Amino acid sequence: QVPLVESGGGSVQAGGSLRLSCVATGSPSSRDCMAWFRQVPGKAREGIASIDADSGSTVYHASVKGRFTISQNSAKNIVYLQMDKLKAEDTAMYYCAADKSRLVCMAPAPSLFTTWGRGTQVTVSP
Repeated sequence: QVPLVESGGGSVQAGGSLRLSCVATGSPSSRDCMAWFRQVPGKAREGIASIDADSGSTVYHASVKGRFTISQNSAKNIVYLQMDKLKAEDTAMYYCAADKSRLVCMAPAPSLFTTWGRGTQVTVSP
């Protein structure tokens, strides 16, 4: 298990920005793919962005493409999610996830990821 700890959530007005961070500890080989998911009560958890830790390749959900940016630090133990032009519909609990398979980065689905953080709440007011 690779502990993941998210931070950076909060409340912001529509049009504003937030940056989420996910700090990972443990073996880097256990997190070849890192991703951000979000979930609204009563709805399924959805993958919104992923990054291949080795190549740096990224994938985005259509709903956030052009507004959110996923990145990692040089040590590859922190993953960021820069969220700009936030909308009320971005309100959700945001989770960081990791998996040792790079393949899961191509189409991040919750069932494919083995390690999860506890989440950080993002609330966007209209």
